[in-house]
Amino acid sequence: MSGQRILVVKLGALGDFVQAFGPFAAIRAHHAEAEITLLTTRPFAEMAVASPWFDHVWVDEKPRFWQLGKVAALRAKLRGGRFSRVYDLQTSDRSGWYFRLLGGKVEWSGIATGCSHPHANPRRDFMHTVDRQAEQLAMAGIDAVPPPDLAWTEADLSRFGLPRPYALLCPGGAPHRPAKRWPAAHFGQLAQWLAARGVTPVLLGTDKEQAEIDSITAQCPQARSLAGQTSFLDILGLGRQALLAVGNDTGPMHLVAAAGTPSLVLFSADSDPDLCAPRGRVEILRQADLADLPPAEVMDTVAAMVAG
Repeated sequence: MSGQRILVVKLGALGDFVQAFGPFAAIRAHHAEAEITLLTTRPFAEMAVASPWFDHVWVDEKPRFWQLGKVAALRAKLRGGRFSRVYDLQTSDRSGWYFRLLGGKVEWSGIATGCSHPHANPRRDFMHTVDRQAEQLAMAGIDAVPPPDLAWTEADLSRFGLPRPYALLCPGGAPHRPAKRWPAAHFGQLAQWLAARGVTPVLLGTDKEQAEIDSITAQCPQARSLAGQTSFLDILGLGRQALLAVGNDTGPMHLVAAAGTPSLVLFSADSDPDLCAPRGRVEILRQADLADLPPAEVMDTVAAMVAG
């Protein structure tokens, strides 16, 4: 290695982390001989370690400002890294605070006041995440952010014993934003429609989506639930082998879209696809109230995706 030490900061959430795959790869390519460390949160550490982009992955426990001992330990760790440059892809109040913990004496790409390589676009918050990060890196001297190679995401999925072809369904979403969820009964109709055409519906989610998943499997006994059984790496692997995916605007849909899966993402008025939709082989349907989005319209879109 060249001796140069680079820190990349990306804490979450899942969709945002996935949309940083391209910048991660671009930073690695630009600093091919450097020692690169990622500062992230625990849910993303396993995926980051498996990737080819980082030499070290540090878990940020996100200490509160008043936890003086933990803050002092974090400051010592950051300063002990002897980083020559930081790419702050989180660009939040917290990551700006880390700039101050480092004393403002390191090259810093981001929006922290006084940083050396600011993303100097006053309309950055009105840009899609992917475009915003690409422009930020361009202002720091990294001109190309191509789609990343995700060959490293291959996973052993034999334990699931899934018949092919299968389609991934993601009926969940953030618990505190129920308006972002298409009704479970509609997902159940879609699952029945897929099963009738020889496609096994495979349901992804966590215990927070268990009620929706139970409702869907009651409507469509042929559906397979993998709720609570999949890591992020598993979902990427499942996406690479799926016929298609349909889901709400939620993190797992970013994973399967990143894996190259033909994906249909359902948006309500609660989020703007122009700012945050997954990129890739992606179709978007948007209805102000997702309860008003008819299953027939989703099925027609899925049929066109398969035919195309």
